Amino acid sequence: MPALNVEFSDRELEDLRQIAKERGTSMKALVREAAAADIVRHRALKEGAEVFRRFFTAHADEFAAAFPEDEPPGRGEGRAA
Repeated sequence: MPALNVEFSDRELEDLRQIAKERGTSMKALVREAAAADIVRHRALKEGAEVFRRFFTAHADEFAAAFPEDEPPGRGEGRAA
């Protein structure tokens, strides 16, 4: 499995040691779990943003009608009501 060396300040290392000790795990496992959780969060945010974009695009006319003050100037000109 590929590995990655990560540098921490003395204070960060001490904090990691303390947290790992409190959780009953190793520092390596603690850092790996944190990174894995951030990867999952990042993917979920990207997927959620894409779902929102598709929904917004599919309902753009409804949003424009409901919130006309938020429409940019010129948008909607020549549109059927």
